[in-house]
Amino acid sequence: MSLPSTSQFVPFDSFEQLSYSLRTQLAADIEALFTYANLPSPLGDACRYVMTGEGKLVRPLLVASAFASIIASTDDVTSVTGQAETTSAIADKPAGLATLLRHEAHYDMCRRAALAVELLHTYSLVHDDLPCMDDDELRRGQPTAHIVFDEATALLAGDVLQTLAFEIFSAEIPTFAPFNEVIASQLLAVFAPRARRMVSGQTLDLNAEANPDITQSQLEAVHRDKTGALIEAAMLMGGICAGATAQERMALQECAQHIGLAFQVQDDILDVTGNTDDLGKPAGSDEKLDKSTYVKLMGVDAAKDYAQSLFAEGRGAITRELGDDNAVLAVIEWLWQRQK
Repeated sequence: MSLPSTSQFVPFDSFEQLSYSLRTQLAADIEALFTYANLPSPLGDACRYVMTGEGKLVRPLLVASAFASIIASTDDVTSVTGQAETTSAIADKPAGLATLLRHEAHYDMCRRAALAVELLHTYSLVHDDLPCMDDDELRRGQPTAHIVFDEATALLAGDVLQTLAFEIFSAEIPTFAPFNEVIASQLLAVFAPRARRMVSGQTLDLNAEANPDITQSQLEAVHRDKTGALIEAAMLMGGICAGATAQERMALQECAQHIGLAFQVQDDILDVTGNTDDLGKPAGSDEKLDKSTYVKLMGVDAAKDYAQSLFAEGRGAITRELGDDNAVLAVIEWLWQRQK
């Protein structure tokens, strides 16, 4: 049984509540993980440095929002809590559904999934920033890992974050309930191939640099893997932890595929229209590296229209299955409005 959690993702009241709960929980879980891992210096210092910056936490938020949305859509929560009571009956109790879930392996598996996607995403950023890749000196508003430490330490920090992203599913950490073997195997089946696709997408992205003849379908193929795969994993894992049906998982995956592309189109737009202070990373870096982008392919205005259409399709996919009042929609609206 886990120790009392610092926060919870359900019931969902607002995006602000979800974001605060997620950030609070994730910060505690990151510290618990690094205490458990006991990494030597300077490796542990570098890992804490990159994992505690002011990131957007998009992928953990998608895990949490998918989890909260599926929970809210379920009248019979037997599959989630093991208790043969309705959601409303549990919510009427003084402790509430959130308190019950807080001490359940399902909620703790969701915490593990949220931590896993952030570990893997951060590892990819650390490696992307290295001199052999994008050679960036600023990330999340602070100097990159290889600038603060050194290139070898940054490389190893990325390596160990990647391994921890898989270890967390079954790590015996005192602040987590014992891991659920059935859920863990399902999470790994979703997570592992999409982690591999993310790396493949990065290779395709490098191959596409300085390619003036790239088509929109080729560019989308790059980003369905580089950006979209981990967004898919996040939403599917949140659903799995909440006991999503096959139909609900299909809706989450369809939504994630649209949102993943929309997110990348937005990044391409912001790289041109934003500034370094707001973005927390160098503006104009795509042009500096001669990247193939949606802005270069279709122009800013057309790219904005395309992003809007992708977000609309993502909303439609989730609304058809879960209705028009859920945590996933709240995260989509926040993503649509983002300026960094």
